[in-house]
Amino acid sequence: MLKKRIIPCLDIKEGRTVKGVNFIDIIDAGDPVELAKLYAEQGADELVFLDITATIENRKTLINLVEKVAREINIPFTVGGGINSVKDVSALIKAGADKVSVNSSVVKRPALISELANEFGSQCVVVAIDSKFVNNEWKVFVKGGREETSLLTTDWAKKIEELGAGEILLTSMNNDGTKAGFALDITNEVSKLVNIPVIASGGAGKKEHFSDVFTKTAASGGLAASIFHFGEIPVPILKDYLKTENIAIR
Repeated sequence: MLKKRIIPCLDIKEGRTVKGVNFIDIIDAGDPVELAKLYAEQGADELVFLDITATIENRKTLINLVEKVAREINIPFTVGGGINSVKDVSALIKAGADKVSVNSSVVKRPALISELANEFGSQCVVVAIDSKFVNNEWKVFVKGGREETSLLTTDWAKKIEELGAGEILLTSMNNDGTKAGFALDITNEVSKLVNIPVIASGGAGKKEHFSDVFTKTAASGGLAASIFHFGEIPVPILKDYLKTENIAIR
């Protein structure tokens, strides 16, 4: 069985780490380079860096900032935001990313998943799904959660796997920033439907939420932001707790 991963996420806006609730009401959460260094030192398993306004502002990810973060850490590093081509990914890998996270661009043109997987290997390609429960269905949203698509989350997850992605980062927009717990229903459904790792995101507020997502779903990673950024649950304390719950973690 795969050991579970604890993954802090840096949502980046204008060069700063930020955090919102349900993808809005954004507040400052600190310097991304300092936070990245701290999480690597604390024993985080991976780090995710999402340039959350790159797609909306129709620009590329902040390469210089990616380079600065990469220099400070020695753990797997996933970068997303505004990625539209093989060339974009080459630049990010050159800057120090180990994996890339794509979302809006691959909903628009799914073939990009296969192109990236063929060029860099499936292990490099993480497809992020921003999912929202609307009208009794979990639907896929794009453009930083601003735009609803006609895609059902489960259908899209299956398609992502078929096209060659190596991992899914599944965020429940309904739970994001609420600290009320992960969306166990859709996380369980997606993680059991596909054979690639699924990272659960959105809603972590206490240690028990991680044990819930790891025991009640097949998710292989738990991603969180504000609880780490504001020192509410330091990574080592969370890992110690999960060990006492007999959950195999890295």
